[in-house]
Amino acid sequence: MKRFLIPAAALMLSAATASALAAPGTVLRDEKLYSQPSATSNVAGSATKGASVNILAKQGGWLRVTAGKSTGWIRLLSVRAGAGGLGGAGIGDVVGAATTKSDPSKVAAVAGLRGLHDADLKQAKYNAEELTRLDALSVTTTQARSFAGQSGLAAVNVPALPEPKPAQTSSPWENN
Repeated sequence: MKRFLIPAAALMLSAATASALAAPGTVLRDEKLYSQPSATSNVAGSATKGASVNILAKQGGWLRVTAGKSTGWIRLLSVRAGAGGLGGAGIGDVVGAATTKSDPSKVAAVAGLRGLHDADLKQAKYNAEELTRLDALSVTTTQARSFAGQSGLAAVNVPALPEPKPAQTSSPWENN
């Protein structure tokens, strides 16, 4: 009996540690949970808008989460990290924003997609299959105008930006 007690205690301790490492989050829209961090992988479950999740890991633009009894990968932009819920600006969100230092070297992560890092950009490779899938989503000018008209959108002519001018010297001493 004692020889089963130690492994059982170790298992309970590791389970408690794993759940303690998980970060809370809130699902922003109804989403599928995938078995792998890819929209083409098998669906492992689903999470509804407003559901609380535990964030277990991050890989590129994906988060591994536990939602209820389901565990799987969800798109990063579909989850708000922290316990703030859908209303936003929960105390965790405010404290995190006020105490987190920004890193100017991480411009790609800030200005681009959340989760896109320098390493991802350096490992990027040409993928003809993905480009073909993207081309299949294109529409003609006629289709776009028809859609815009059905949505109540109207064309607006916007003047072109002026040509950039050479930089002005800021000091009369620069030419000496």
